[in-house]
Amino acid sequence: MRSVLYFLLFLVIAVIVTLLAAILGDEGSWYFAWLIGTTMLVLISAAGAALLDAQEEHAAAQAAAAERKPL
Repeated sequence: MRSVLYFLLFLVIAVIVTLLAAILGDEGSWYFAWLIGTTMLVLISAAGAALLDAQEEHAAAQAAAAERKPL
C-alpha cells in the first residue's frame, strides 16, 4: 500500500512539473536551475554546519580527555 501511495505522489508531481514546463516554455529551464541551485546551496550549508559542529565537539572531547590524563 505504501508503494502505491508513493507512486501516486510521484505521478501527481510529474503531472504538475509537466504542466509548469508547458506553461513556462523557454524560461522553465532557468527556474529549474534556480530551484536546484537554491536547494543545493541550502543542503551544502547544512552539511558544512553539521561538520563544523562535529569538529567542535571532537575538539572539546579531546581537550577534556587531555585535562583528565595524568602527567
